[in-house]
Amino acid sequence: MNLRTPLVWLLLCTYPLVVASATANGGTDSFGLPGLRYVLPLLVVVIPLVLLSRRPVIALALMLTGCLIVAAYVWSWEFGFLRDVRYLQFITIDLTVGYIATHRSPRVSIVAAVVACLAEIAAIAVGRIASAPSFILAVVTAMLAAWLIGNRNRERRALAESMRAQEASQAITAERLRIARELHDMVAHSIGVIVIQAGVGARVIETQPVEARNALRTIETTSRETLAGLRRAVGALRGSETADGRYAPPLEPVPGLADLDRLVAATADAGVRVDVLWRGSRRPLPPDLDLAAFRIVQEAVTNVVRHAGTDTCQVTIGHGDDDLTVEVTDHGSAATAPTGHGFGLLGMRERATLLRGDFAAGPRPAGGYRVAVRLPLPATA
Repeated sequence: MNLRTPLVWLLLCTYPLVVASATANGGTDSFGLPGLRYVLPLLVVVIPLVLLSRRPVIALALMLTGCLIVAAYVWSWEFGFLRDVRYLQFITIDLTVGYIATHRSPRVSIVAAVVACLAEIAAIAVGRIASAPSFILAVVTAMLAAWLIGNRNRERRALAESMRAQEASQAITAERLRIARELHDMVAHSIGVIVIQAGVGARVIETQPVEARNALRTIETTSRETLAGLRRAVGALRGSETADGRYAPPLEPVPGLADLDRLVAATADAGVRVDVLWRGSRRPLPPDLDLAAFRIVQEAVTNVVRHAGTDTCQVTIGHGDDDLTVEVTDHGSAATAPTGHGFGLLGMRERATLLRGDFAAGPRPAGGYRVAVRLPLPATA
């Protein structure tokens, strides 16, 4: 059970009693306990801090109201009474204004700073404090400094958030460009097959009709697979071309799940044993889907090597009737697991989204980390 909310309500309900106690008999009695003369005026500005994280403006309003009441009923009764506590009250109010300037818009924080500064000046006037002009100057200077520091923190936080968003956008763009290059290689291979088979069919169509028929079937099959891949990818990749509209083809052949043995061997050399479990009936996959599944496994295993702090992980590949599932789990430390802001996770999510699949990644309840992907299979797979 979360006790935070009941505790907040309890403190707020007792707040009027605390203010009344702090001003009882001008602050000279406090129920016969002299120590409360110092504690209660501090609680007047401390108790509203329970609202600071969610309702900072309301917290500031309660602080200012309590401070003015204490000034009217305590400071004016006894000159010099609780001078240090008075300074602490003002410092707490200034820090609250700085917090508001950090987490709220300048329009809200400027109004809060002006109102708080006027309330502090009113408290000084009501309390009949000696050397009021110099005290007012110090109060205004402290309030201005608190607002400037808070507003500077807000600007730095906004800049950092903008930089993170820009980096994430650049990472997604880079990942799409990599997918585009690999897709280009796949399409170039398919078109090459079609051209060769078309040439063969044209030459033997009259002398060897069986061979011509086989060439046409190969062209049909290759064309259907390529067209299915293009339909799934071209929408997401549109606009990712370079300025001249060309992509640099990769130097290596396009990999797939058939290359998992090579990936397992390379990972073992890095000190992590990968256990691959196959479920369902293995069958050929569309080239773009096969490539995406391999890249997702590759990135997930790479994260295990880099972050998990374990020497084993498990890869489960499931061939269903309508989808392909990929799951990578480990028993490493969740404290060093990749966060949701990692570019590797963004790349895996982008590949799954491109193929209209589902992606999930996060710590496991029993410990370790889990990456799970579901990729729907086209009807022709």
